[in-house]
Amino acid sequence: MKSFEKKFRVGVLGGTGMVGQRFITILDNHPWFQVTTIAASANSAGKKYEDAVSGRWKMDVPIPEGVKDIIVLDVTDVNRVASEVDFVFSAVDMTKEEIKAIEEEYAKTETPVVSNNSAHRWTNDVPMVVPEINIDHFDIIESQKKRLGTKKGFIAVKPNCSLQGYIPALAAWKEYEPYEMTVCTYQAISGAGKTFADWPEMIENIIPYIGGEEEKSEEEPLKIFGHIENGEIVKAEGLNITAQCVRVPVLNGHTAACFVKFKNKPTKEELIQKLKDFKGFPQEVDLPNAPKPFIQYLEEDNRPQVKLDVDYENGFGVSVGRVREDKIYDFKFIGLAHNTVRGAAGGAILCAEALAYKGYIDFK
Repeated sequence: MKSFEKKFRVGVLGGTGMVGQRFITILDNHPWFQVTTIAASANSAGKKYEDAVSGRWKMDVPIPEGVKDIIVLDVTDVNRVASEVDFVFSAVDMTKEEIKAIEEEYAKTETPVVSNNSAHRWTNDVPMVVPEINIDHFDIIESQKKRLGTKKGFIAVKPNCSLQGYIPALAAWKEYEPYEMTVCTYQAISGAGKTFADWPEMIENIIPYIGGEEEKSEEEPLKIFGHIENGEIVKAEGLNITAQCVRVPVLNGHTAACFVKFKNKPTKEELIQKLKDFKGFPQEVDLPNAPKPFIQYLEEDNRPQVKLDVDYENGFGVSVGRVREDKIYDFKFIGLAHNTVRGAAGGAILCAEALAYKGYIDFK
């Protein structure tokens, strides 16, 4: 594993919310990154972090000792926050337009922003990256810097949590040219920033609608599988995805039931072997949180299961099972990913590890 002469100073924007808390727990004792600064709304600013999250700590592990006494800063005090860090993770809870504005403001202070938010996912020169799949999209950062007028500052994002359980399979099967897919996602309540204590009406309940998720599930893969052309990322053609997204009474873990058609017809055995063999940049260079292997294929008919498999590779890996032929489509399968690790904070951290390894993130 690569090492650096010292740890990068990291800020977490929106550090008191559920995803912000997940950032802070995963970053505890990280070999490359150290949380030195936490920023949130004016309501939390000026408080010790421990006090700011008192009564609303949502993680199943204690608050890391190293951050308890950090004084929370106002996230809108951009110059102050930027002066204390080498780069920031963004998990702010604002309107989309406010998020776009403040993330660009941070980037223009020469502070790289690695965001969990959706606001910049369709900005043409902002890379939206799953590091195992489209690491080459980081090349667009140079074009973005020209637009922003920066030397070091930029924005990179990770895609939505809903697609993390099935897009890796499509990437593994790229040579067979998947061209049509139907997917139904069964999404955990932590995706809404909730626990069962916050949302008791979700116990023994299903809600057949999650605002914006179906559009993201259908469209974001096209950017991931797209290419760079004339200073922007052009979305892929030839892949049609239709999705339904359902909220289910599960705390962590988004499951996806998927049906796929291929132009080049594979066998079941070929598909399974491709899943087992699939790897990307994080595995090749041994990034700190790279899951090994990235995808685990489970042979049992009753897997993957949230209770048994959601924490595979500390939540950074993806679990796939039940690959089988279908009467209408060519094949169908079940995918599972941890929505607040691989699908949110962890996915952003893996992106930041790749960016640091490649030199896009540097010390100030």
